[in-house]
Amino acid sequence: MMPEFLLTNEKIIRLSAFLGILLVMAAWEVAAPRRRREIPRLLRWSNNLGLVVVDTILVRLTFPVVAVGLALVASERGWGIFNLIEAPGWVAFIVCVIALDLVIYFQHILFHAVPALWRLHRMHHADLDFDVTTGLRFHPVEIVLSMGIKLAAVVVLGPPAAAVLVFEVLLNGTAMFNHSNIRIPLGLDRVLRWVVVTPDMHRVHHSVIPQETNSNFGFNLPWWDRLFGTYRAQPADGHDAMTIRIELFRTPRDLWLDRMLIQPLLGKPGNYPINRPGRPD
Repeated sequence: MMPEFLLTNEKIIRLSAFLGILLVMAAWEVAAPRRRREIPRLLRWSNNLGLVVVDTILVRLTFPVVAVGLALVASERGWGIFNLIEAPGWVAFIVCVIALDLVIYFQHILFHAVPALWRLHRMHHADLDFDVTTGLRFHPVEIVLSMGIKLAAVVVLGPPAAAVLVFEVLLNGTAMFNHSNIRIPLGLDRVLRWVVVTPDMHRVHHSVIPQETNSNFGFNLPWWDRLFGTYRAQPADGHDAMTIRIELFRTPRDLWLDRMLIQPLLGKPGNYPINRPGRPD
């Protein structure tokens, strides 16, 4: 019953969660903004959301089956760890959600470590403001590569389809949450960032300073940054004064969809890739 329900209602579940969280975060940004907005919202939102449409179409055209569907296939054919061992359903669910999040953490580091992959990922960092739509701004080729990594993880883990769906909805929702330009009381933020990546925690990652860009890689769970030594509590210049962007693509014209799509072909990686030869410490 559950697999059939997921297959039948997957798109509705995803779309409802996406629109609901987007609207809540957008309203929160208006009611209690963390930073002053520098770029007109219409310019950024129209192009960032247009990119979501391009990403979605490309994924659907590239992959005949996506992660939830592959989890069902893996279950039927006995692929993956949790289809080979006997474990309570709730254990498999929790472990797989956490394991998939760890995969995304290391994937994120990979896209910062390899200059060719950084060329794709830097489009996400080239946004000149930081708000809920920044969490949706990823180059289509990066989205395709990310889906390939996620599908490989599903084959290895053999997770329950429900765990995959919940993980993907959580990842999308927390990405919008932790990129939102919302003000959270500092005391509450200190508590929340032990269980979820908060906007103040992730905003550090969008600093123009390479050492700060290469920190706080978590999207959903904050534990990995603390565990693997990539956690940075605050930006050096403070949240109000810090500069959001990278060294390249600093004009409003660079925010247009056509320019975003060709950004990987332009300029040089600069000093942002981790351990790049000649990069200052």
